[in-house]
Amino acid sequence: MSQRSEMELEWNDLVENPAARVPVCLCLDTSGSMSGDPVEELNGGVRLFFEEVRRDEVARFSAEVCVVVFGNGGYRKMLDFAVVDRQALPVLGAGGSTPMGEAVNMGLDLLESRKRAYSEAGTDYYQPWLVLMTDGQPNGDHEELKRSIQRVNDLVSRRKLTVFPVGIGAEADMDVLGLYSPGRTPLKLQGLKFKDFFAWLSKSVARVSQSVPGERVPLDVEEIKGWAEL
Repeated sequence: MSQRSEMELEWNDLVENPAARVPVCLCLDTSGSMSGDPVEELNGGVRLFFEEVRRDEVARFSAEVCVVVFGNGGYRKMLDFAVVDRQALPVLGAGGSTPMGEAVNMGLDLLESRKRAYSEAGTDYYQPWLVLMTDGQPNGDHEELKRSIQRVNDLVSRRKLTVFPVGIGAEADMDVLGLYSPGRTPLKLQGLKFKDFFAWLSKSVARVSQSVPGERVPLDVEEIKGWAEL
């Protein structure tokens, strides 16, 4: 399909599907330290997330997911925003370094672009979500890292973004993740409980999609205890 045809399909979907959208950007570490069981469990968790959102009669028409990965020679967009029924599951591999700041900036740019598309199409939307998962220390450009932290903090302070930084394993830099998480302690995954996390995320997205845009939806803190160290 040509780029123009894809854009026309996307525009028609925004116009014809009246549901308010929940834009979710998954910013995922796929660096070399994620090789083996971690990346396999991450793939399983992402797959479960898509399956659960598709099962929900409201969220399947509201949730739009984008996937940005960092590792394997850099950072890149693996999946662009669309409702989950129109998306193929990404298959994640592991390798390379951890340019986290660059990836977060790309994710924020994609969220801003999607919000503009909603506005142009007259589509209501909920506060965007950014999920950041990493098992190590960022080793990309320091200025990009600093800029991404400032951008996240500014958006969160203006209630323009909900961010979930999640550390994986003993080497995750929780101090850096804390800089991305104003007002909330970053979470650390218990072992490799990716499926538990993504099951919680899908329920949270479904809960938001059933609310009124602008309404504050409380998180299920008790269920978080099942997959994260608080």
